Amino acid sequence: MNQRHVFGEVFTLETAVASFVFVVVLALLTIAVIRRRAGSGRQPSHRAERNRLESYYLGALAVIAVFLVVYTALANHREHEEKAGQPVTRVDVTAFQWCWKFSYPGAAVQRAVSVEGNCRNNRFPTLVVPTGTTIKIEITSKDVIHSMWIPALRYKMDAFPNHRNYFTLTFDRAGRWRGRCAEFCGNRHQSMDFWVKAVSPDEYRKWLQTQSAGSATGAAV
Repeated sequence: MNQRHVFGEVFTLETAVASFVFVVVLALLTIAVIRRRAGSGRQPSHRAERNRLESYYLGALAVIAVFLVVYTALANHREHEEKAGQPVTRVDVTAFQWCWKFSYPGAAVQRAVSVEGNCRNNRFPTLVVPTGTTIKIEITSKDVIHSMWIPALRYKMDAFPNHRNYFTLTFDRAGRWRGRCAEFCGNRHQSMDFWVKAVSPDEYRKWLQTQSAGSATGAAV
């Protein structure tokens, strides 16, 4: 999963940079405390400012900040990059108090396919997607702000009422992962979970046909 790999790279680099800055600041602070401790015999400096030293410090911080912003922006672009020639599967996600609805408007089947659950008694809807395909998700909300979070993929996107957000996901292997709402949205927020199930393209087509031939709305497992 591309999102998970990109998140891991960005998190590792930013943690390393933050750790380096922390160690440098801690080392300088320790040196200053030891050198200026009581009884060391050193007198306080009479200089009110060190403009050159402060300029170097400011310049170093600016370079680090610009690097992190540019690197993160490029990583975010790479995270949602669509590969040329790769098929695209569109899924419309609608969040509501307190569950999810997944619709497949571009599916080449007789009847529209949608999956909706009530998130009660562990009856969670399943977002079924094909592997090796760019999954373009359009997400919105019927009522309040929700957040579609898939912890295993290290990815989260907010769902707003009267607004649509877009993002893409790619699954390189079959599997099943649990997702949940990451934005407090009311009494049953804690039970607002769902499943993501990635299957082979052939299995995905068979699933679409089965859903289309049966009820237009149902819960997949």
